Amino acid sequence: MSSTDADMLQDRQERRQAKKDRKRQEPRQHTSGHSKGEGGRGGGSAKLRGLPKDSHDVRISKTLSWILRHGSQSEGLAMRPDGYVRVDELLARPKLRELSLAALQKIVESDSKNRYNLVFEADPKGGHETWWIRANQGHSIKSVALDLEPIGCHADIPSGIAVHGTNKHAWQSIEHQGLSKMTRNHIHLAQGVAGSGIISGMRSSSQILIFINVQKALDAGIKFYLSDNGVVLTAGNDQGFLPPEFFSRVETADRKPLSGWDGPEGVPATSSDAKPPMTDDTISSQSAAGGTAGTDGGLQSAIAANVDGVEGLEKKVKATTL
Repeated sequence: MSSTDADMLQDRQERRQAKKDRKRQEPRQHTSGHSKGEGGRGGGSAKLRGLPKDSHDVRISKTLSWILRHGSQSEGLAMRPDGYVRVDELLARPKLRELSLAALQKIVESDSKNRYNLVFEADPKGGHETWWIRANQGHSIKSVALDLEPIGCHADIPSGIAVHGTNKHAWQSIEHQGLSKMTRNHIHLAQGVAGSGIISGMRSSSQILIFINVQKALDAGIKFYLSDNGVVLTAGNDQGFLPPEFFSRVETADRKPLSGWDGPEGVPATSSDAKPPMTDDTISSQSAAGGTAGTDGGLQSAIAANVDGVEGLEKKVKATTL
């Protein structure tokens, strides 16, 4: 299941559970006179998000992620346009009261996918410095405008690759309608597959890998961005889709291409000023291109360049020999 698919399924399950929790709490709040900040719509319940099988730490992480990506309003948290909320207000929520600043900092530092960003800066409203936190991507809150880095061409992606992971069932519809951002602000694309050193953008359990021709999509007017943690993001077209015409290759998790989808993965990023190594073939072609009059000069220059390179390498080897 893709990261987006799994999150949306879990969100639906947890919303239903949260609704049940609120209904159970409302009569008690009415009779006891508790404020909204103690539970219910104004401050959220104290129940952690996640599934019963999840460990306590996992449920804390899922709760933090959900609040910062989707649930700040239901938790009564003020969120800046760039997605940051005050840490002191976050840790005052019933769900996270057991969490200290030190524990939160440890979660942020140890997160394998670099999901969060912590900053210590002045409060725009009050002037004094305080801690702020945000999720680096994955929001469904429409008012959040992250300071994302625009991608102007394919070469702006460090790895040269943008790939989305999903499951076999979802692929049946994606193959025809394309990738959808669904309720989120963006479609998420990783810069590589699991195990390739990529830290974020795809679940390791993905069954189908969809590689995107980013340059073709850019040329068609679709915008792409890089998040702080290296995830490639796009809102897709006007309907929120990235159509199949921009899929360059689709393969299974064991790297076997699907029938009809055996194109390239992407364009590996290379330095614009990199020069190919000098070979006998390139020397011959350069000599031929120079014509009869320039043959000797071009050939001698090429040979001299190679000789200088070899001699320089030999000197370095001698200098470092023990």
